[in-house]
Amino acid sequence: MGELIPAVTNTVDTQTMPPSQAPVRAGALQVRVRSITYLCEGVHSYELVPVEDGDLPAFTAGSHIDLYFRDGRVRQYSLCNDPAERFRYVFAVQREENGRGGSKAIHEIVHPGRILAISPPRNNFPLHEDAAHHVLIAGGIGITPMVAMIHRLLAVGASFELHYGARAKSRLAFLSQLESLGLGSRLHVYVDGGDPSRGMNTQEIVTGAHAGAHFYCCGPEGLMRAMRRGASHCAPGTVHFEHFASSSAPAVPGELFGAGNQTIGVGFKVRLARTGGEFDVPDDKTIVEVLRDNGFEVSTSCEAGLCGTCRTRYLEGEPDHRDYVLEDDEKRREIIICCSRSRTASLLLDL
Repeated sequence: MGELIPAVTNTVDTQTMPPSQAPVRAGALQVRVRSITYLCEGVHSYELVPVEDGDLPAFTAGSHIDLYFRDGRVRQYSLCNDPAERFRYVFAVQREENGRGGSKAIHEIVHPGRILAISPPRNNFPLHEDAAHHVLIAGGIGITPMVAMIHRLLAVGASFELHYGARAKSRLAFLSQLESLGLGSRLHVYVDGGDPSRGMNTQEIVTGAHAGAHFYCCGPEGLMRAMRRGASHCAPGTVHFEHFASSSAPAVPGELFGAGNQTIGVGFKVRLARTGGEFDVPDDKTIVEVLRDNGFEVSTSCEAGLCGTCRTRYLEGEPDHRDYVLEDDEKRREIIICCSRSRTASLLLDL
């Protein structure tokens, strides 16, 4: 996963980055940038180590961290080093010239020695290690979570294959590292020159996969859509996606990314089982906004349905799920309240 939620401005300003004197969120980790590595055209990786002696919290393959900016905004980045490592975290950022400024700020302002504030890792894109086979499908910067997955799959001796594509070979981040791991015939690389018809064929990949395979996909929306079509016949719970915002994402603070053409649905009531509250959620507000308007503290991060921070159990009603986090079985009991709505007149939350 690259930059999950870009910054909401194109201005590069040293005040947007979290230096050591920046306010620290509760539970945040203070880490130091030990090194920055050029990976490929437009992509740098950032190695983070503890400020104090000791290990960093453990993480699992597919995990990401929140990076806290000084002005209160948050961005998510996949960890791409070996999950067995406790002495460092590594994430990669692709510079987006037409994005909202977050990736540009990181490329231009963050330097070795800088102190950053991050969250402990959490995982919305986990490996299902009991699967008979794993098929990893990555496009461009979507390779980042796959690198950590490959380290883990190699460590446990699991069966897997990686399909990795980009517009040009100069945009294949981590290619030399992947080749050094001795993946052999498990590594499939595609360079399409900007013509998707010359790239990977997700339908063929799915059709040719081993029985009992799980599929993991991260990359541009075109790849994700093709994968959804190609894997539409797969068994429930065997196809997994990690989404990240592209440079075409809306540049309006608070605007929902990826919620479809209608980012706001019809109004409904939200009822709270534990506190007894009942509130109207109008067409132009989210559940989170309504709860905050009524004095409730709600923990959020991306507010775009991508990180899972605000996942909440619901007890009655039928949610209109608009997130990119919950698996099908989780949607039967949980809702992401920063972006999702209700198909029924009311929704009872376990709050």
